[in-house]
Amino acid sequence: MSLMSEWNDYVDHMTDDNLDEFKEKYYAREEDLYKVILAQHGTPITGKFSELVEQYNFEPLFFTGFMEGINTSLKKPMDLDKLRTNSAINLDVDFEKLYFNMLEAKASWLYGLKEWEDVLSEERRKEITKEHRLSKQAVSHKIDRNAPCPCGSGKKYKKCCGANV
Repeated sequence: MSLMSEWNDYVDHMTDDNLDEFKEKYYAREEDLYKVILAQHGTPITGKFSELVEQYNFEPLFFTGFMEGINTSLKKPMDLDKLRTNSAINLDVDFEKLYFNMLEAKASWLYGLKEWEDVLSEERRKEITKEHRLSKQAVSHKIDRNAPCPCGSGKKYKKCCGANV
């Protein structure tokens, strides 16, 4: 079974009983690793999967979950289905995307880390937060009855697609 399959199976079978155990084992290590990544923001973290697991005190299963979480924030995302213990890992992070994704995940314990101060200015973090909020707003595109129909027929909306509205 691949590492991602094991991780997905673990997450799919998580219950309220083992959620507390998961939070205890995973969140503290995740936070510690993000502190390292932010502190070394000019230098990507690289190495084999198995080496990084040992170096950052993760279980392979939980490091796989970490990789799933950070993957979309990497400058060059990995094919996680091909992730193996001997896979080469390059955590070359797009920090603006990472901050946005942490907001998306509602991970306040991560986007609130003081280490962000050396990576992104407070002003930029506020801009990204605003961009995130705007991306969640629903937008209504009401078409005026007398406007040309968006289907391209050349008729007015009220005489075409809007006739039965």
